[in-house]
Amino acid sequence: MNPVLYLHGFASGPSSRKARFFREYLEAAGAQVEVLDLARDDFEHLTLTGQLLVVEEAAAGRRVALIGSSMGGYLAALYAARHPETACLVLLAPAFDFARLWRERLGEQQMEQWLGTGWIETFHYALNRPCRLAYGLMEDASRYEPFPDFAQPTLIFHGAQDDVVPLELSERCAAVHPNAQLEVLDSGHEMLNVLEAMGPRTLGFLERFNAAPQTPPLRP
Repeated sequence: MNPVLYLHGFASGPSSRKARFFREYLEAAGAQVEVLDLARDDFEHLTLTGQLLVVEEAAAGRRVALIGSSMGGYLAALYAARHPETACLVLLAPAFDFARLWRERLGEQQMEQWLGTGWIETFHYALNRPCRLAYGLMEDASRYEPFPDFAQPTLIFHGAQDDVVPLELSERCAAVHPNAQLEVLDSGHEMLNVLEAMGPRTLGFLERFNAAPQTPPLRP
């Protein structure tokens, strides 16, 4: 099996419960899994471009599979659309249309304040404390397409009760991507209650679409 890269969500990190679950589950089955630190200890200046660079450096031109959660799912789709060598994707409540989601979540007044001051305070779940976040995230995010056009085999998990990233975004993506299969689960955004269900489905998908290419036999 080709290497698997796990991309965590916004204000999360490599030690998140989901990241640890998928790493342990897949490694127990023999997969090589790397959980990336997308912020590189500089959450305040987080951008999509910077995170995509982290993925690119980790992949190093190899054929890899990507598992992405929330913002990490959106990043995985962006990366795959730009790197056809990517083997396949597993997206967990992917935050498609990222820039619009932020604008709607914060509202016009908070967005204007964020732009005016240049930063906003948001809670960082991995660090368990509030952190500053520069407006550069929004400026950078506005340059990327809301729904990346990726061609790789893709498995999307999304919670029916997700109140952070609407299910309709994954439904919209799956409707125009015949290469994508959407599974709606009885869960919210975190989907922690359905990890045991997603584990074997993810493993089976990776075994099918992330098989390492066979080495051609040597000529006698």
